[in-house]
Amino acid sequence: MQKTTINNMARAPKWNAFERFTKRAVWPAYAGCVWALIYAVFVRFYQAAGGAIGMSGQPRNPELGFYMASYLAGVSIMICGFILVGLVKPWGRTVPAWVPWIAGKPVHRAIILIPTLLCTAFLLAHGAAGIVTRALFLAGIIAINLPEHHWIDIDLHDMALWDLLAYEPWFLIMGLLSGLTAAHYAQASGVSLPALRRGTALYLMFVVLLTTLFVCAIAFDFVDKISF
Repeated sequence: MQKTTINNMARAPKWNAFERFTKRAVWPAYAGCVWALIYAVFVRFYQAAGGAIGMSGQPRNPELGFYMASYLAGVSIMICGFILVGLVKPWGRTVPAWVPWIAGKPVHRAIILIPTLLCTAFLLAHGAAGIVTRALFLAGIIAINLPEHHWIDIDLHDMALWDLLAYEPWFLIMGLLSGLTAAHYAQASGVSLPALRRGTALYLMFVVLLTTLFVCAIAFDFVDKISF
């Protein structure tokens, strides 16, 4: 019996640094929530109130379009930040008491993981593609064309600087924090180590492909066709 146990332990896969970190670390969820609140309040709500810092041009019909879009984006970002906290809390794994018929039942991990991972992929691809394309634009390698019906006038050089130094890094960091939280949730919800490794490899491939698509969409000016 003892020999069998030793052999089983020897065959068991060893945890790498990423797996050990995401298994025990919950701080990325709280950091992601704070990061989301900072962006929602000091960028989206600020711009929705008419703030001009960080604005590189004058949007068309700001009261009817841009301000409302900024406000709704801010609310959505705040909700996403609180959802990250829910992923590391016990109450985030059961149906709330106010939901009829299924209150208190455990939430299947796929219901939480799939949308979280999709949003994380968008954040990572958005941030990485934005940084790459803005750097290429500032270096004079590519051109960036924005839809004329959205802006009356815009300084593309100033916009690229804001994106490169502020907005796109926010997306990238938010995506990293969200991804680490999702990995922690996957392990806490019972995903096996081999499944986690396969899923992580496939997911990283998907993020790379999505980032490539975003870069090509901006560089070759077909961004409107994919609703970037």
